[in-house]
Parts: sequence; structure tokens; C-alpha cells
Amino acid sequence: MVSLFTDVASEMLYPVMPVYLKSIQFSILSIGILEGVAEATAGLSKGYFGRLSDNTGRRLPFIRGGYMLSAFSKPMMAFFTYPVYIFFVRTMDRLGKGMRTGARDAMLSDETTSETKGTVFGFHRSMDTLGAVLGPLAALLFLYFHPGKYKTLFYLAFFPGILAICFTFFIREKQKPLPVIRKTRFLEFFKYWKESPPPYRRLVAGLLIFALFNSSDVFLLLKIKEAGYNDMITIGAYIFYNLFYALFAYPLGIQADRWGLKRIFIFGLAIFVIVYAGMAVNRNLYFFFALFLLYGIYAAATEGVAKAWISNISSKKDTATAIGTYTAFQSICTLVASSLSGYLWFRFGSLATLSVIALGVCVVIVYFLLIKGKMPEHRLAG
Repeated sequence: MVSLFTDVASEMLYPVMPVYLKSIQFSILSIGILEGVAEATAGLSKGYFGRLSDNTGRRLPFIRGGYMLSAFSKPMMAFFTYPVYIFFVRTMDRLGKGMRTGARDAMLSDETTSETKGTVFGFHRSMDTLGAVLGPLAALLFLYFHPGKYKTLFYLAFFPGILAICFTFFIREKQKPLPVIRKTRFLEFFKYWKESPPPYRRLVAGLLIFALFNSSDVFLLLKIKEAGYNDMITIGAYIFYNLFYALFAYPLGIQADRWGLKRIFIFGLAIFVIVYAGMAVNRNLYFFFALFLLYGIYAAATEGVAKAWISNISSKKDTATAIGTYTAFQSICTLVASSLSGYLWFRFGSLATLSVIALGVCVVIVYFLLIKGKMPEHRLAG
């Protein structure tokens, strides 16, 4: 419920964020810099706070604090309209995401067995993504009756954010604080890469190679715009994708526990290749929506499954660090991927960009197939 209402608040603003920033004199370049700095902050802080959560033996303070930062940043985006303040507030929102991610996923992992990891993480992704359906729908409904009232929308997004914080007070911390708190340096999570078990490094290496090809979803939305369709259709396609992501995440999580996390993950990668190859050549509206349906299934088969898999091959005392380290490196790789995709799109067009991504992920599938039997799917002792 916490994730559901937080995503409602965040996704209410996602479709209007670029328009709002332009309305307060942000250029395309400054928007790009803003998002780059925000995502880098989120990425690095995920690793740090994940390590800090493990070093203190606490989960709930990081979860509650992270969601609070994100909730209070929403109305501040409308209240402070000077560029310096916008940079500060947007970074504050992403810092909140970084603070909570590792601790939250570790708490989810602590509530499972190795046989139910996919189910629990899949259910969480379903609820989280349901917010990504309800949020944009609420925004579209509001803007239909009150066009151009972007600031009011930012204030309204504060309320589901506060509701999310209220739900954190129903969560109980099962893990006891460590008697001796270990000192945590900001980039200490880099050290974990050397300390981590070999199966973790093999798995995360494959996931990061994939992240280097997996650019922002914005490029898929730009493909629809390039084909000549309007903003309503573009936002509708984004909602459609999230709807099927939400619908399939839980059942695919259950199947991952039955059939194996690796099999479902590779299945998701294969669908990703089909989607990008189709997007490269398509201009038909109905086919776009069919591809976004498949894209929702891909996301459902990979995002929660990847974290479930990581938590199974890392020791329980290092779960937040393991997930935080992965998500930190993933954020950096995604930033690189989006930058390279933007360059390729600018120089060679959408066909070349989307085709290169599809071919690259074929290589990732081969990587996972070649390391068959070398990465256990059940939790290591420790």
C-alpha cells in the first residue's frame, strides 16, 4: 500500500513534468541536466543507504524517511519555481528513493523463503505499478476539467504521498538493531563488489550489461510521437503498458518460483527483443498498443524477478547492500544507455537506435544461457 500510493503521487506528475518545467523557463538542456543529476543522486544513494541499513541492522527508518522525502518534495516543486530550488527539490525526491530502496527490498526479502521470493516481489511490483496506472489517469482527469493548472496538480500529489507515509506506521521492524554499528562511507558499497560471492558478481554483471542497452522508456514514447500520434495517445500507451505490467507481475512472480527465476527472466528478455525490433519498424497504432502490452509482460517478468534472484544469492545480513549496490550501478548504466541512445537517435534515427538495442539484448540472453548452472536461485547461507 505504501508503494501503491507513492507511485500514484509520482506518476500523477510524470506526464506533465516536462511541460511544467518548460512553463517556468527551463530549457530542454536544463531539463536533461536536472534529470541526469537527479538520477545520479538516486543511484549513488541507493548503494550508500543499502549498506548503511545492513551496517545498522535497521530497515524501517530508511523506508519511512525515504518516502517522507519524496512526499514533501511534490508540493515544493510548485512552491519554489527558481531553477536552483527546483534542482534541490528534484534531487531531494530522488534521494528519498535512494534511501528507501535497499532497505525496503531487504524487508520484503526477510518476509519470504527462497521458494516464495518471486511471488512476494511480483506482488509488490503489481501494487507499485498499479499506482503508475492510477496516477496518470487521475492527472488526465484533473487536467481535462482544469487545463493548464499544473501547480495545483503538484499540490494534489502531496495527499497520496502523505497517505503512503501513514501506511508505514503499520509496518513493524522485525530485525533487531546491531549492538555495534559499523561505520559506513559514502562509496563503501563499491567494496561489496569485491566481497560478494561469485554467483552475485556473475548475475549482476549480466544485469548491468542489459542495463547498458535498456535506455529510458521515453524513447518508446518518442517513437509513437515520431509516427505522428498526439500526446493523449502517447500518455494512453504509457498507461496501457503499466496496466499490463501490474496485471502480470504477480502471476509471473508465482511462475518464477515454480519454473525458476532464471527461466522467467530470460523469457522477459526475449519479449524485450521482440518489442524493440517491432518498435523499430512499426507505424501502426494498434500494433503500437500490442507492443506496449508485450512490454508490460517483459517488465513483469524481469524487474521483481531480478531483485528476488539477487536476494536469494546474497547472505541475509547483506541483502540491502546487495540490492543497493546493484541498483546503484544500474542507475549509472541506465544514464549511460539513455545518453548513447539519444546520440544514436540524433545521428542515425529511430530505426538504427531501436535495432541496436534489440541486437544488444540478444547478446545478453546468450550470456545468461552460457552460464547455465553456475548461479544458484536459492539463498546462500550466512
